[in-house]
Amino acid sequence: MLEARDLGKSFGRTRALAGVSLAIAEGEIVAVTGPSGAGKSTLLHCLAGVVRPESGEVVLDGRRIDTLPEEELTKLRRESFGIVFQHGELVPELTAVENVALPLLFNRHGRREAMSVAAEWLARLEVSDCAEQRVGELSGGQRQRVAVARALVTGPRVVFADEPTGALDTLGGEQVMTALLGAARAGRTAVVLVTHDNRVAAYADREITLRDGAVPAEVSR
Repeated sequence: MLEARDLGKSFGRTRALAGVSLAIAEGEIVAVTGPSGAGKSTLLHCLAGVVRPESGEVVLDGRRIDTLPEEELTKLRRESFGIVFQHGELVPELTAVENVALPLLFNRHGRREAMSVAAEWLARLEVSDCAEQRVGELSGGQRQRVAVARALVTGPRVVFADEPTGALDTLGGEQVMTALLGAARAGRTAVVLVTHDNRVAAYADREITLRDGAVPAEVSR
């Protein structure tokens, strides 16, 4: 479904990606691991259309997406992709339910419908009790569950999660991973998960290790 073909990307003199290729199937959970500076986040951002590679191709359902005009790429990210960041990156001025509803509102859903669907996702991720709270009133685990709900609310083909448990304790991280992957599997959503934590990587169907911007070995479980 989603492929990277010989991706290359540099930032100044630093080579972040040096010919990375991989393929991700529908509904597959893939963990991208490796030491700090290995190129994990750069790979995720290239796959998600946030960063354009300097060489190689990113292909979704047989269609090359890295060369799309920015307007089409933005539409694709809005409709087909969801992103969960390490610290949630929620809008502090909005309530939890308003944060989750944002992608639907951007896709021109009516406000009543968007808020109703957002509330359903908060319930599914067991944080409906904080729907009307603002970000500053939420715990770290609650914020990440809200971020997961926001990433999944549009029914994306792929969710990209960049160190989603990095700011949480062990129990909070386990709860967030269980919620994320349970919802993703139910909807046949693929997940690309960047992590340095072996316990988090263990949730994946397959692990891909990056070193110095390349894939020296691929381990499947």
